Amino acid sequence: MSNFFDNDSPTNLTEFSVSELSGSIKRTIETSFDHVRVRGEISGYRGPHSSGHAYFSLKDDKARIDAVIWKGSFSKLKYRPEEGMEVIATGKVTTFPGSSKYQIVIEQMEPAGAGALMALIEERKRRFTAEGLFDPARKQLLPFLPKVIGVVTSPTGAVIRDILHRISDRFPVHVLVWPVKVQGEGSGDEVANAIQGFNALEPGGPMPRPDVLIVARGGGSLEDLWSFNDEAVVRAAAASSIPLISAVGHETDWTLIDYAADVRAPTPTGAAEMAVPVKADLEAQVATLSARLAGAMNRQMDTRRQNLRSLVRALPSLDQLLALPRRRFDEAAAGLGRSLELNTMNKRRSFERAAAKLSPDMLARRLVERKQKLTENAVRAERVIERLIERNKARLGRFDATLTAVPARLKAMTERSKDRLESLGRRADSAVMNDLRRARQSLVSQDRVLQSLSYKNVLARGYAVIRDENDRPVSRADGLSHGQAIAIEFADGRVGAVAGEGVSPPEPSAQQPARAAAVSRAARKSEPPAGQGSLF
Repeated sequence: MSNFFDNDSPTNLTEFSVSELSGSIKRTIETSFDHVRVRGEISGYRGPHSSGHAYFSLKDDKARIDAVIWKGSFSKLKYRPEEGMEVIATGKVTTFPGSSKYQIVIEQMEPAGAGALMALIEERKRRFTAEGLFDPARKQLLPFLPKVIGVVTSPTGAVIRDILHRISDRFPVHVLVWPVKVQGEGSGDEVANAIQGFNALEPGGPMPRPDVLIVARGGGSLEDLWSFNDEAVVRAAAASSIPLISAVGHETDWTLIDYAADVRAPTPTGAAEMAVPVKADLEAQVATLSARLAGAMNRQMDTRRQNLRSLVRALPSLDQLLALPRRRFDEAAAGLGRSLELNTMNKRRSFERAAAKLSPDMLARRLVERKQKLTENAVRAERVIERLIERNKARLGRFDATLTAVPARLKAMTERSKDRLESLGRRADSAVMNDLRRARQSLVSQDRVLQSLSYKNVLARGYAVIRDENDRPVSRADGLSHGQAIAIEFADGRVGAVAGEGVSPPEPSAQQPARAAAVSRAARKSEPPAGQGSLF
């Protein structure tokens, strides 16, 4: 029978491995905190990871807890987490055995009350304003009479019926409806995709491109209209190249898309009234303008007809107008014949002078001279070409010789560079070793100097340092008072003492001769001998 005391374990507690203990703690925590709601501020949020999961922390003024939202739960969140946002998270607490940490796995998350939502809206408003998304300079003017109107809203609500009815009453045009969810999960992404989809339509394509867009929704609470405060919706509205009218909620409801849109309508019906004019009013206006135009044209024609008649009466007769040109024409006709005769005579004289200089002998002589000159130029050109050929041959020969010698020169240069590089490497190694040796020697010498300058070497030669109760060295006797506690430091330690005046050292006893002698020497050394100053 084994003895109890033979067991190496000092206790009867069950032994666990690290994995077993971590697993037990994990099961205990997950069982106790299977479903919890935690209120805190988001800290360290940097957006979803490449895997789709989101990692951050929840904190308050006294503690913090790590949090994670898996990819499947993150896509179902109604409100996206943001840095500094106060939220109420629902999930379960678990541990991560690999690093001995606990965390909360969030399944649902919502802002902590309406105040938090308003704070989040104000923070997004400040950020978008700083980026220039709400700049009035970015706003576009609405077209006066659009041919196609794009509407982004729910196809089953009363909003689309109000818009269509109002447009048909005022000015019937082609309306394209992009059906989206205006409330709930994924509604913000659908609205943003609808705006981007209308802008992606090409002009003249099979689907007509709208001239103006209307984003509409009926009234509701702040949570119902939250989709139109989404960052993707605001950025899509600000980036829209098509003029956009925001008609979200009632007149008292405001969302961030109202600031990013080109025009904000108080109601969806008001958006339809802004988009198209009243056809009857336009027809009446056109009729009024046509009547005014006809009257103005008649008055203008009467005025011009009267002015023309006045000008006709002021003009001279036809004979008076043509009298002066007719006289000039007669004078020119009379001098034309004589001018032609003189010109003919001058030309004939010029031709006769040129013909006198021309003869067959002169032409033959010039032809011979030109042939001789041409022959000489041909011979000179042949000589020049031969010289050029010889010069180029010599030049090519020199180039050939130079190129033939290039590989050998390159090889020699390479060998010299390799030798130089090896020499420089050896010199560098030697220099480094020399520097290290010099540094080591300098360090050793400086250590010797430090040891020689230390006051403890002086203590080893038989001297002592007297310190007061504040452990400060005493250099003069008048710095001590009667009965003051002092400490005497020797080379091998410290001894406590009390200062006195005119006290002779006691006779050493037979039991402690060595200690009495040491105290006597310390008392004598408390005052430096004549001619010797204090070390301190």
